[in-house]
Amino acid sequence: MVSSFRAVVVGGGCVGAGILYGLAKRGWTDVALLERTQLTAGSTWHAAGLIPSYARSRNVGRMIARSIEIYEGLEAETGQKVGWHKCGQLRIANTRDRLDEYKSYMDVAEVQGVRARIVSPAEAREIWPLLDNKDMRGALYHPDDGHIAPADVTQAMAKGARDLGAKVHLDTEVVGFERMPGGEWKVKTPRGDILCEHVILATGNYARQTGAMLGLDIPAIPIVHQYWITEAVPEVVERKRLGLPEMPILRDEGYEGYLREEGDGLLFGPYERTEQLKLFAENGVPGWFGADLLDEDFDAVSWNWERASELVPALGRAGIKRNVRGPFQMTADELPLMGQAWGLENVWLAEGVPGGILWGGAIGYYLSERIVEGGNSIDTAELDPRRFGEYANKNWTREKVREAWGTHAVQHYPGQDMPAARPQKTAPSYDRLSQLGAVWDVLNGWEMPSWFAPAGVEARNIYSWRWTSKGNHVAEEVQAVRQAVGLVEMTPMTKFEVSGPGAEDWLDGILANKLPRPGRVALAHHLTPAGGVQAEYVVARLKSDLFYLISTPRAERWNFDDLSRLLPEGGNVQLRNVTDDRGSFTIVGPKAREVLQPLTEVDLSNEAFPWFSVRSGTVGLASDVRLLRVNYSGELGWELYHPLCYQRHLLDALLASGEAQGMRLVGLQALESLRFDKSYRAMYRDMNVELSAWESGLDRFVSLDKGDFVGRAALVAKQEQGTARRIATLSIDTDGASAFAFEGVYRDGELVGHVTSAGYSYTFGHDIALALLPLELLSPGTELEVSVLGERRRAKVTADSPYDPEGTRGRM
Repeated sequence: MVSSFRAVVVGGGCVGAGILYGLAKRGWTDVALLERTQLTAGSTWHAAGLIPSYARSRNVGRMIARSIEIYEGLEAETGQKVGWHKCGQLRIANTRDRLDEYKSYMDVAEVQGVRARIVSPAEAREIWPLLDNKDMRGALYHPDDGHIAPADVTQAMAKGARDLGAKVHLDTEVVGFERMPGGEWKVKTPRGDILCEHVILATGNYARQTGAMLGLDIPAIPIVHQYWITEAVPEVVERKRLGLPEMPILRDEGYEGYLREEGDGLLFGPYERTEQLKLFAENGVPGWFGADLLDEDFDAVSWNWERASELVPALGRAGIKRNVRGPFQMTADELPLMGQAWGLENVWLAEGVPGGILWGGAIGYYLSERIVEGGNSIDTAELDPRRFGEYANKNWTREKVREAWGTHAVQHYPGQDMPAARPQKTAPSYDRLSQLGAVWDVLNGWEMPSWFAPAGVEARNIYSWRWTSKGNHVAEEVQAVRQAVGLVEMTPMTKFEVSGPGAEDWLDGILANKLPRPGRVALAHHLTPAGGVQAEYVVARLKSDLFYLISTPRAERWNFDDLSRLLPEGGNVQLRNVTDDRGSFTIVGPKAREVLQPLTEVDLSNEAFPWFSVRSGTVGLASDVRLLRVNYSGELGWELYHPLCYQRHLLDALLASGEAQGMRLVGLQALESLRFDKSYRAMYRDMNVELSAWESGLDRFVSLDKGDFVGRAALVAKQEQGTARRIATLSIDTDGASAFAFEGVYRDGELVGHVTSAGYSYTFGHDIALALLPLELLSPGTELEVSVLGERRRAKVTADSPYDPEGTRGRM
């Protein structure tokens, strides 16, 4: 065996083969794949091979489209058949909510470049004549979906990689890793050690075991799924005799599963519900397991079978030929873990992949792009492994994985947070705010108020694709912030401290904006080398050598890992994660000063405490409170970052002081509406690694004249070349439903851009959206249309910050 390679891929399933192929296609031929037994052993060989392009996310949809593109070209490139059946896919809607979901998907399908259409019940029966569903309201039809032979496509990618010079070593089990003094990795196997620069883990069911060798707690656990293959079905045989095309894959929420042709019969894969779902290898894959199946469990899905037999009578009449039941990986959000492993140099993850056949080509393409090119050409943030923090331990993962797969076919809604493994992380305010009507969402494991139910209103989230009655209560919270004062619980915000004699120079070489003076605050961005936005920070300078950085809750592990990788040697800069040390309340609105000033000796006047300043002091009985005069709604306000031990007292003190001022508790939904009034950008939506800082409209936060920083050269080059598109603010005429992300924007019937984020403005009484548009359409007053629930709504470009465009209210 060759003893060194540039990169080693561990795992020989579809995902591992896809990565090896992707690296080789990008010119890295000095790479090897190590497989403990044979290619496709584990989950790949027994997969159903479905390739569904359905995804509400623009980014996920584009990644799936990449898989299809790669698979369709493999046979011509390698000469090896892949068993691609481009039969299409038909999804049946039996309820208004499910049809709304499909209509909302149609808002984004063209943006993704995917062909799809809503069909009537009559047309659905023509497309799938064996279906006898009298309850359906319509269906979603994807003509370009299909299924592929899992083993064949895996072997084809492996052959394509070998043809380019990559190596595949079978019967080579990895038993350990060691970081060498020179920075390279030693991969240990019974057949000898291998040195490499990069280690890429794609070990499927073994993810937790493999991760443990590197000190990683991988938030994925295998679930067990099964499908049945029938004997010949006369109707299928007759269709083939007549030369009719293969029927699409059929999904019907009535039986919660999928059904497709398999030879002369049918393949039926029902989805197990949470209470029947079995997990696999929670404590490690058994030594005997390889290319093996598990025993049939008909009882777990008997209701699915009975209902499917009613909706497709031909299925019920067919004899059973075979059951296939085996494990595959699952994560809490049913998306893969693709990207850098936190805390480790040149270790990459392609683990927790639910549907390796669907994802193999895309992960191979985009992970190899990330490794070889240093970044991705599209935004792959939804797959980054660091989206989960330390809260995603094994026990949490077990519960969330059971819930995710157990509700896979159940109706889900925008913004819906599922109840398993909750509450997990709570601030001291949790019980008191619950008593006061808090309805909770979850961010980075933390419970965070979504909205507050007034007395007499049930405190529970109401989910829909359309407006619901909770909007009336959110409107009152917004009105309180605009006219009086609101209190927002913001404890989950990510919080770091940067200190030391080298802190200023270090941060200045990373962030695009100038650093604030001591006692001041700035908004600054950590860019990618290509000029995209990697992170956004509120930077408060407490002392000349002490900085306090605040960012979105989702970014805690992610941002800390990115900054840690940049720390200089020598110890003159210290980076601390203090997220769990301090709570945070925002007091915001025209009467914010009246609420806060009686509780503190810190002078809150404009002269002593101007906009974008920071002071430390006592508030009530709480010591060492960091008061930042900034907020996310554009009104007068302060963010109070306090030692968590004081939070319960501080909450009571603020509530008591605010009572006379009409203070109202305010949740995330109101905060989101308030930020649209100000056109404030949101990380991972209106700012991301794919869009440059110029495209996101961050010009006033970029200081090209301050010296070098990450991404500066790319921004200078883009400035010289000119930017063809940019984020703009739109007002949208809405009635009954709102846009929220990725919807298409049209001009004279032609797709010209897409929404990056949107929502209802309770201040203005219509939707406000941030949308990526060509420069020639950015003039205020330009008339456009935005697709909402399948209908084109009138929209027009407005100037940024429709509310208080001069920004005077925050400086009152």
